[in-house]
Amino acid sequence: MAIYIDEGTRLIVQGITGRDGSFHARQMMEYGTQVVGGVTPGKGGQNFDGAGGRAVPIFDTVERAVTETGANVSVIYVPPAFAGDAIMEAADAGVQLVVAITEGIPVLDMTRVYPYVKERGVRLLGPNCPGLISPGKSKVGILPGQIVTAGPVGVVSRSGTLTYEVVYQLTLAGIGQSTCVGIGGDPIHGTNFIDCLEAFEADPETEAVVLIGEIGGTDEQEAAEFVSSRMSKPVVGFIAGQTAPPGRRMGHAGAIISGSAGTAAEKMESFAKNGIGVARRPSDVVGLLQATRAG
Repeated sequence: MAIYIDEGTRLIVQGITGRDGSFHARQMMEYGTQVVGGVTPGKGGQNFDGAGGRAVPIFDTVERAVTETGANVSVIYVPPAFAGDAIMEAADAGVQLVVAITEGIPVLDMTRVYPYVKERGVRLLGPNCPGLISPGKSKVGILPGQIVTAGPVGVVSRSGTLTYEVVYQLTLAGIGQSTCVGIGGDPIHGTNFIDCLEAFEADPETEAVVLIGEIGGTDEQEAAEFVSSRMSKPVVGFIAGQTAPPGRRMGHAGAIISGSAGTAAEKMESFAKNGIGVARRPSDVVGLLQATRAG
């Protein structure tokens, strides 16, 4: 099985005629994702030339796209100034999952978007995330499909680049993945570590989980407590930013040490205290996972 997306995912692409939207729409189609429509205001009634020469209908609104195609997931490739409204439009249209790839959405916008989406019972992944992929089933976002392989290990990460690195090493070691999820590193984001850990715990085909965190905030510590109290499956982790100086943003908007709770050392200590195997380097994750599962 998988979490959040699978063979039944019917995807619409908001911003399908833009540079990023068009490129990744074709990439997702080539992977096998059912891209059933696109949305670009003012271009409704036209078609998008997708992978393999397949025409994808374009709609002016998400509501019309969902009504006409039966879409249940939307992915956002809309410029930051308009992305908040695009997320809320997708939530209003009745999709189950909105994946916001857009980077740079103002935090003030997200203070409106987050409760709006939650009130409608819609799951938001991101913003500023690489999306997710269930190997051999569906890909939504920008994760490279060629590095994954199907298997029993779930992956959840705040860092897109480190997700690719760890997943590739898992694949090279013959360890497949059930679903790989990039939750994004903005201060306000829709889906957190605990959401994903809960879903992996409930997925009968996920046998273990890799959790990749980074400096800033307390999400990793809260996830560690959840693992200790609520999970039966083994979890191993890695924290990025072990040499980062306090008070300086490192990559993501949320990756900044503003107190002792946000340091890599504190997060790693919390992992160890709560039974999560801690990798010192990304290259150590495979061996640590193998040892944990064997034990």
